[in-house]
Amino acid sequence: MIDISLHNVKKSFGGVEVLRDVSFDIQTGERVALLGPNGAGKTTLLRILTGALEPDEGDVVLAPGKRVGLISQIPVYPEGYTTEDVLRSAFRHLDDIKAKMAALESAMQTDSSRETLSRYDRLSAEYDRLGGYSADYELERVANGLDISGPMRGQLFDSLSGGEKTRVNLARLLLEDTDILLLDEPTNHLDLKSTQWLEEFLLRFKGAVLTVSHDRWFLDTVAQRTIELAGGVCQFYAGNYSFFVEEKQRRYETLRKQYEKSQKEIAHLEAAARDLRLWAFLGNDKLYKRAFSMEKRIAKLQSAPKPTKERKLNVKFKEREFFGDEVMVAGELAKSYGEKRLFSDLELLIRPGERVAVMGDNGAGKSTLVKLILGDETPDRGFVRLGPAIRTAYLPQIISFSHPERSILDTLLYEDKAQPQDARDRLAAFNFTGEDVFKTVGTLSGGEQSRLRLCMLMKSDINFLILDEPTNHLDIASREWIEQALEDYGGTLLFVSHDRWFVDRFATRIWELKDGQFTDFAGGYQAFQEYTARQKSLTQIAKRQDPKPKGQKPQRAADPGKQLAKLEREIEKLESAIGDLAAREEEHATDYQKLMELGSEKAALQEKLDGLYEQWETLAE
Repeated sequence: MIDISLHNVKKSFGGVEVLRDVSFDIQTGERVALLGPNGAGKTTLLRILTGALEPDEGDVVLAPGKRVGLISQIPVYPEGYTTEDVLRSAFRHLDDIKAKMAALESAMQTDSSRETLSRYDRLSAEYDRLGGYSADYELERVANGLDISGPMRGQLFDSLSGGEKTRVNLARLLLEDTDILLLDEPTNHLDLKSTQWLEEFLLRFKGAVLTVSHDRWFLDTVAQRTIELAGGVCQFYAGNYSFFVEEKQRRYETLRKQYEKSQKEIAHLEAAARDLRLWAFLGNDKLYKRAFSMEKRIAKLQSAPKPTKERKLNVKFKEREFFGDEVMVAGELAKSYGEKRLFSDLELLIRPGERVAVMGDNGAGKSTLVKLILGDETPDRGFVRLGPAIRTAYLPQIISFSHPERSILDTLLYEDKAQPQDARDRLAAFNFTGEDVFKTVGTLSGGEQSRLRLCMLMKSDINFLILDEPTNHLDIASREWIEQALEDYGGTLLFVSHDRWFVDRFATRIWELKDGQFTDFAGGYQAFQEYTARQKSLTQIAKRQDPKPKGQKPQRAADPGKQLAKLEREIEKLESAIGDLAAREEEHATDYQKLMELGSEKAALQEKLDGLYEQWETLAE
């Protein structure tokens, strides 16, 4: 069933055409990513789908009776509303039914007619169908998943920060009986734990999802197909973000080869047309007609635009050579704020050339650790020491400039003491060209400010680069520009990030701060994921194998051989069941909805099978 349908939608603002000819359908259960550069009209399109904007032309059809929720819009709530009130506003329809049921319960004390009892039964069945009896459980589950704590639920909603309001509104939207989810940058104010919880929620969600996001890992996990909005029209890709990147490159190469072939054909036809016109002077009218026909063909070939792609940065950090075994060493490091202990007794070592990612939930102490290393904070206990000849450069999470009224060019001339031509060359390498260099720094976007600050950092020799959330709130193009700048940097890198795509690309070591505990893992992000999954599985096995509490009669230990045999029988049954599901997937290869159901069932069995494998390995050892 089609949940969303757009046909030839057009929208202009002040004479500027934002949406030129947008047409697509989204089926029930589909999860679609909407990509495009800033200003392409993505948010405009989402607002049209909610009815907040009307298209100038075209048709927008939503499935009848389906409820639509948009996360980017935060409603205005009555004065005095707490976070708990906002969350519970998702259950207004349930509260109405419950109030009617309560009124009927009072009436039934004196009126036990069949009609009254029948009305009560219908309301009770509807309340149950809409999840009224499990509403409190769902609220706790969603609030915990998005890290909305008890104290925060008691706060006035108006007192929350913008990020906290967005998180609460996302929770409210997920709790509502919503059939179509429109998500505009849903992970912007979420830490990694909350983002992963949201991904799992969306993978189970039965309705349609259309999401705009700059989080490439999130898009890879959630999206089944991708729509790119650029120049007012859509291009379609039958896969997630990684598929989109590869397919877009393949299409570009195809168009480039076609363009080069057409240019050769144009040159050949132009030469032939010239010859025919010369020969036509001899009085042969047929040659004029042939020349004219060739020129029409040339004009048609020349009308095809030359395929273009985003200009890449051509930059490289100046690196200072470093001789030694230690870039940074810390011992017995401890830091607390009031009653909250962030970490204690940390023993840290960074070696030359390492790329260390600092990860953890919001408030775990990641930025504090960076400030201790930079010397901007003082530890409660312990020490931090940088190696000899270390030259540090730092890109903070929030970029600021001492003179925001200055132009980009003047900022380099005054703050970096650069010569005009050198400043122009360096800015051009970071895609600041032409009239762009005369923009005032205060009017730049977050991505442009990060690019400019990186450009300034690269003026001198460095060998220890520290970044705090370098991709936070940046669009995909800006994230890729920063990654290009870092790609050839051969020095030591320390960075705080919750951008899993960025971490996976650069990290050779992971430091994780979680619940006051510190994990130092030598390896990349995907290896770290596998490690944490194994640790979690082993913890669960250990809990299941804990001895009985005191007071219970001790039981004779089970024979390991019998336990292994039992596990092997269970493993064999599950493997057989998974094989049957794979065969059924082949039978229903063209039934998308059935494949989704079989895939979910297969994933659940596979998870159970993985747990049995872990138990078998433990017993076998």
